Amino acid sequence: MIRKFAAEFVGTFWLVFGGCGSAVLAAGFPELGIGFTGVSLAFGLTVLTMAYAVGGISGGHFNPAVSLGLALANRFSWKELIPYWIAQVVGAVAAAVVLYATASGKTGWSAGGFASNGFGDLSPGGYSMQAALLIEIVLTAGFLIVILGATSKAAPSGFAPIAIGLALTLIHLISIPVTNTSVNPARSTGVAIFADTAALGQLWLFWVAPLVGAAIGALIWRVMLSPGEAPENIGNDQFVDVSVTHLEIRN
Repeated sequence: MIRKFAAEFVGTFWLVFGGCGSAVLAAGFPELGIGFTGVSLAFGLTVLTMAYAVGGISGGHFNPAVSLGLALANRFSWKELIPYWIAQVVGAVAAAVVLYATASGKTGWSAGGFASNGFGDLSPGGYSMQAALLIEIVLTAGFLIVILGATSKAAPSGFAPIAIGLALTLIHLISIPVTNTSVNPARSTGVAIFADTAALGQLWLFWVAPLVGAAIGALIWRVMLSPGEAPENIGNDQFVDVSVTHLEIRN
């Protein structure tokens, strides 16, 4: 049990430190920085690498919305949901602490937005709350469909982390200008704490939208797309591994 929570902590830490770290540290050089494309790749690579590294332990969620979607799709035990959320949020906050400590070592540095998510004045492109809500819901739903499909028994074995990592990269390429891309409430929470903006005041949207999107994605999968391999009932003593190669129930 502890190993699963530790894996989610480590995986989420890596996602936030690698993804947000690339935005805070490496994208800050106008001529040499990595830009939107580099940040998008960084987020995708964090999920890809950690899915292979610790996905076999915890399922490789690293995201409260993913955990909820998997539970709704009968791929994850409901009794593990809140502990997973706690591990993910704590991992994200820990990553933000380390990132802040690193970035603040530069002379004259200020946190600014600190890779936080936002809408209106806090949107990179000045997009409205409605636009932010819509794109976060749609992209999180799509992300869940990719995850559920890539980890189903019908999918080729061993390639799920690649599909999921590339999907997250694509999601960032689409939505960084709109919200700075969340689709992950833990990622949004960790950096919002340290931002020199009103990011905390807008954090609610980056919990509500991804969770709603995850529920929609899980519903679409179960009703329209599922090949029927997922168990209908998961007992309290079972854990479903949906990480890397196939669906496996561990007793």
